[in-house]
Amino acid sequence: MPQVPCPICRKMTDWYDNPYRPFCSERCKLLDLGAWASEGYRVPGEPVSYEPSGGKDEEEKPGPEEGEDDEGASL
Repeated sequence: MPQVPCPICRKMTDWYDNPYRPFCSERCKLLDLGAWASEGYRVPGEPVSYEPSGGKDEEEKPGPEEGEDDEGASL
């Protein structure tokens, strides 16, 4: 039966017949969820500012004409 390391504690655990896979236990699964919820995992790079949708820019953009796809080509 294949075994894989738990992403949290690195303990080797069975892949099949494991309800918590890829984690070894419910505890490691919850620790990972907590890290996501508290923004413990981050992608390196410059922060991106968030602008809510529905601003002026979106209202002024014309949509595709009837019979055209999103790029303006005829269907």
